[in-house]
Amino acid sequence: MKTPKITLLLSFLLIAGLTYAQTDSAASVKKANKWVKSHVWAKDLEIKPDPSINSIEFERQYESNKELWDKAFSYLGDEKLSTIAPGKYPIDGDNVFAIITLGAPKKLEDVKWESHRKYIDLQYVIRGKIKIGVSPVSAAKVTEPYGDSRDAANYTAEGKYLTATPKEFFLFFPQDAHRPDIKIDGADTLKKLVIKIRYKE
Repeated sequence: MKTPKITLLLSFLLIAGLTYAQTDSAASVKKANKWVKSHVWAKDLEIKPDPSINSIEFERQYESNKELWDKAFSYLGDEKLSTIAPGKYPIDGDNVFAIITLGAPKKLEDVKWESHRKYIDLQYVIRGKIKIGVSPVSAAKVTEPYGDSRDAANYTAEGKYLTATPKEFFLFFPQDAHRPDIKIDGADTLKKLVIKIRYKE
């Protein structure tokens, strides 16, 4: 006769624990979203972070490597971005560096899903408009295993597609698969900035 009571009690504790965990998770997201909106990470930067950004990871990475992120955001806010020639530019040695490209956006079928481990991608469209696919790595299927020299793995995935313009920037952490530079009809030229920021474990 005692067994059902014990089972009932265990079930109650399990449900209560899950509810607490969900509440705690929701509270963490709310706190991180508030931090992002406060703009304490880059007070003078007019370019907005895209809402797709993982705010909890953004806050964690910024707080653990503030000096590097401040340099990255200073570069992102440079008014001369539109005139800087394509190329690779050091910002803080191999801890933070910029890659500027100029060319045509790509057909969907020509772009692979990818993720990185050593570096976080800050991606920003200087001129033009593209689609970027986003998907959790956990929901993607590996097609090319991670290679250390290229700091990338490739996937197939069913993600959502977002529009990238000069109004917002995107952040992709190691847990984020992304499919960048996809052509939108009528937008034939793309000038783009990718800032590589070393990932902090």
